[in-house]
Amino acid sequence: MSNTAITPAEHRFPCDNCGSDLRFDPGDDRMKCDHCGHSEAIASAGPWQGSIRELDFQQAVNQQLTAEDIEETRVNNCPNCGAQTEFDPDIHAAECPFCASPVVTSTGAHRHIKPRGLLPFALDEGKAREAMTQWLGSLWFAPNGLKDYARKGRKMNGIYVPYWTFDADTKTRYTGQRGKHYYETRSVMRDGKRQTVRVRKTRWTAVSGRVARFFDDVLVLASKSLPKQYTDALEPWDLSALEPYKPAYLAGFRAEGYQVELVDGFTEARAYMDRMIRRDVKYDIGGDDQRVGTVDTDISAVTFKHILLPVWLAAYKYRGETYRFVVNGRTGRVQGERPYSAWKIAFAVAVGLVIALGAGFVIANSQ
Repeated sequence: MSNTAITPAEHRFPCDNCGSDLRFDPGDDRMKCDHCGHSEAIASAGPWQGSIRELDFQQAVNQQLTAEDIEETRVNNCPNCGAQTEFDPDIHAAECPFCASPVVTSTGAHRHIKPRGLLPFALDEGKAREAMTQWLGSLWFAPNGLKDYARKGRKMNGIYVPYWTFDADTKTRYTGQRGKHYYETRSVMRDGKRQTVRVRKTRWTAVSGRVARFFDDVLVLASKSLPKQYTDALEPWDLSALEPYKPAYLAGFRAEGYQVELVDGFTEARAYMDRMIRRDVKYDIGGDDQRVGTVDTDISAVTFKHILLPVWLAAYKYRGETYRFVVNGRTGRVQGERPYSAWKIAFAVAVGLVIALGAGFVIANSQ
């Protein structure tokens, strides 16, 4: 990357009517002032207009990206979970949105590759909370106290979570074996009786060939602040609806800095590509069964984007335990830690035993 000095990015959007800060309103897809109610459209002019540009992966690895592709933002590092979250310059103390730990913000700066695109929030905080409480309500074994606490608790945090996307053109040569099933009839003894059975066997033939696939927008989570199984379960994301990055979409929200570096992100993307290529190879081999021998893949035209995806996040400390819930800011899909109530489980076990004993009593008396 270029060694040109980068000034930390700070974007403010004052209300033309009263001077207070505007925020992005997911419900109206406009900028809104909570102080006086004034709203206005998101400006399309400026350096962030235009299409979403892919960046060359090898140039980034060789640190040859231009200053235009790099930015520096002020971030806070949570000492508990390690999250790197952008805070407004006038905030000096806050709570980590990922683990609910109290933290004191620093003035540290994070130099990173600029986001090229994002999916704006489509759900406001009220709708996200409604989706979360409905999800909690469907968990019968969840403690009632936590359900009530979450329903009446503090506001959820709207976080733009960092992701990488990768494109690549692949051409693969392979060797393997194609299996064709056939059957033989055999005579066997079973329970003292001779029986005729059909036994399946496989005839293998050596094969080789080529497959090709272009990968478009292989998505890789660039955060370590949340369990990956939660964020993966928020998919699918409609990446065709990505908007070119504009700071206005972040007004009133927070953005997390990426913790998974570009090279590590591509390693994960490449593992996904290899699984898909192996599936293509098996399909190309055909037959009833397949054995894959060698796989030699040439990969070219690798490009990437740093993008931000919207997540509503709730982190609650309840009876000494932290519970985290995430809501897809576009679809309302919910995932999170599943809390369990010991007394509800004990009650369910007791009811099950009573039912079993009752059924046994009825059966015994009916004989």
